[in-house]
Amino acid sequence: MTAPACPSFAGDRFPAEIISQAVWLYFRFPLSLRMVEEMLAFRGIVVSHGTVRQWGREFGQAFSNRIRRRLPRAGDKWHLDEVVLKINGVTHWLWRAIDQAGMVLDVLMQSRRDE
Repeated sequence: MTAPACPSFAGDRFPAEIISQAVWLYFRFPLSLRMVEEMLAFRGIVVSHGTVRQWGREFGQAFSNRIRRRLPRAGDKWHLDEVVLKINGVTHWLWRAIDQAGMVLDVLMQSRRDE
């Protein structure tokens, strides 16, 4: 992930590329703060998990907004899938709204079916 030319990175001890990589790893994959710390340490970057947490709190929303803007827009045609599932012997209904490109727009799962 490329680092933004953002003045909010000014004054930080680490370069913007390292901060953006750590924040991207933490929010993109189901990794703990300590796992991100270990991955950076493997690459020779010594940073604590507390610092990664601070970066996530400080820069996470900006990264999320930028990623959301780059997502493809939902198509004008969509359809609704309905699936009946049994989980531990209890019947559940799963509905998914999918556009023509196969992108999942919304998911709803309930233990009762509204009539």
